[in-house]
Amino acid sequence: MRRTGGSEAVIVLGYRNRSIKANYLNRYRVRAGLRSRDPHAKRSVLVLCGGTVAGDVSEAEVMARYARYQLGYNGPIRLDRKSTSTWENIENVIPLVEDMDTLKIVSNSLHAEKGRAYLWRQRPDIAVRLVRAEEHRFGELALLKPVLAVIGLNRLGRPRRG
Repeated sequence: MRRTGGSEAVIVLGYRNRSIKANYLNRYRVRAGLRSRDPHAKRSVLVLCGGTVAGDVSEAEVMARYARYQLGYNGPIRLDRKSTSTWENIENVIPLVEDMDTLKIVSNSLHAEKGRAYLWRQRPDIAVRLVRAEEHRFGELALLKPVLAVIGLNRLGRPRRG
């Protein structure tokens, strides 16, 4: 179901970033997050997730710089700078988004699905506000999608805490 007109949080899950510049997957995810914003929302906030998993700067900060300085986004941003896993992304983002009417989780398709499943496990009361994001576009990441699908399916099968 697609809700429009209220407040929304577009939650972008980060991916291991070794550099201070956004890597290919994080650039894709930020672009998908920005195109997922509802132009009719009364309030829309971009929530960027990820700690210092592979580099010295958090994934959230790297993605925020990319959104601001490469893509020209000037709207509100909230950051989760501490997460080191998808479970923690969701856990840490809850206080940043629980005041919003609509929630969208953005990543590659299976990773976003994993994030949505984790939100349902952690906070089903706010998971009811989830709507689909615009992360899939035909032809985009065409060569990577099969690889990401295999990785995602493998990781979906692993038991998680909670």
